[in-house]
Amino acid sequence: MTTSATPDEQAAPLVVRTVRLDLDARSSLLDLLPAPAAGEESVTWLRRSEGLVGWGVAARLHARGPDRFDDADLWWRETSARAVVRDDVREPGTGLVAFGSFGFADDPGDSVLTVPEVVVGHRGGHTWLTTASRGGLDLLDRRAAITPTEPPRAPGEVLFGDGALNGEQWMAVVADAVERINAGELEKVVLARDLVASPVEPLDVRWPLRRLTEGYPTCWTFHVDGLFGATPELLVRRERGLVTSRVLAGTIRRTGDDDRDLTLAATLARSSKDLEEHEYAVRSVADSLDPHCSSMNVPEAPFVLHLPNVMHLATDLAGVVHDAATVSSLQLAAALHPSAAVGGTPTDTARELISEVEGMDRGRYAGPVGWIDAGGDGEWGIALRSAELRGDTVRLFAGCGIVADSDPEAELAESQAKFVPVRDALAGP
Repeated sequence: MTTSATPDEQAAPLVVRTVRLDLDARSSLLDLLPAPAAGEESVTWLRRSEGLVGWGVAARLHARGPDRFDDADLWWRETSARAVVRDDVREPGTGLVAFGSFGFADDPGDSVLTVPEVVVGHRGGHTWLTTASRGGLDLLDRRAAITPTEPPRAPGEVLFGDGALNGEQWMAVVADAVERINAGELEKVVLARDLVASPVEPLDVRWPLRRLTEGYPTCWTFHVDGLFGATPELLVRRERGLVTSRVLAGTIRRTGDDDRDLTLAATLARSSKDLEEHEYAVRSVADSLDPHCSSMNVPEAPFVLHLPNVMHLATDLAGVVHDAATVSSLQLAAALHPSAAVGGTPTDTARELISEVEGMDRGRYAGPVGWIDAGGDGEWGIALRSAELRGDTVRLFAGCGIVADSDPEAELAESQAKFVPVRDALAGP
């Protein structure tokens, strides 16, 4: 277990203020983010033009290891309890809010939870500004400064190369996993691969974020501590006593021909391989949420979710939380991680196989990413269709669910389709 927090966390409580904000309806929240050159770290959580953006660091916790979720939840409870908050808006996402991103594996499990100095949110016709500091920011000055910033420049040339394994090597790993599944060692495992992108010029992360929000508006576009993407999968939302989760498992690539894609969607909905993979994922989420819910609705059959690049089998689960006073949205995310959609079944066996054969450190890929408020409500997605920006390198990730009749070549093609959102977002106009 390793944790570290900002040095002044015990010096004074956070002083937090949320006020309503008048903003040009034509402005996107992304238009407000400062350029990286300004030296302000930024965070993003957006879907269909609603959500949160923020910048600056008022408080931060770094956690790692198997206790990373517990350590982060304890730090957040203590930070929230000491904070002085005045919230004039009282909408989900107002008041004291932290953004987090958590490592997939226990080792090393590097994770982060950050309270921005400034957050701007928009939902249901309401727009607001939240400031947080230990010394007291001038709220009126901050409010006057909330205006669109200089737009990001389009990237220049971007060079792509293999990550830990090339395509042939990864297909061999998939074939080995299929053999183990057919031998009865496990039922399903999710195997990921990476791709390395090297922009010739420094990348302004605001560029791919804009492209992702425009191209994938039904996904949750996120950015926390260099990890960015547009995930179609909501791990858990807890809001005013209700909990929801969107489970995806089972994928088919789109062709761009509407009639052909409708035929493929029907094929996906009848595919025994994909239905089996999906059943494992739904069962794992339902079993994890059940102890925390007094009632839960689990649809009998999935629907087909259409995205620009692929189609997924999807199921939306909903429940009523009976222990909201003691179990936060972050704790629910921890209970769900890793679901069969990103790990496998049985969970422990799948995690061991991933560690043994994948050949890379996933980092925070496929881990929970999202936000939490002082009352424990929040939204946590799974960091899919994502990449990590570190220095001059962008590392893209994609994963596929492997079951008994998976075909390595088909899985490679599926992984390539899942690289498309971020790969295209890194391109110029």
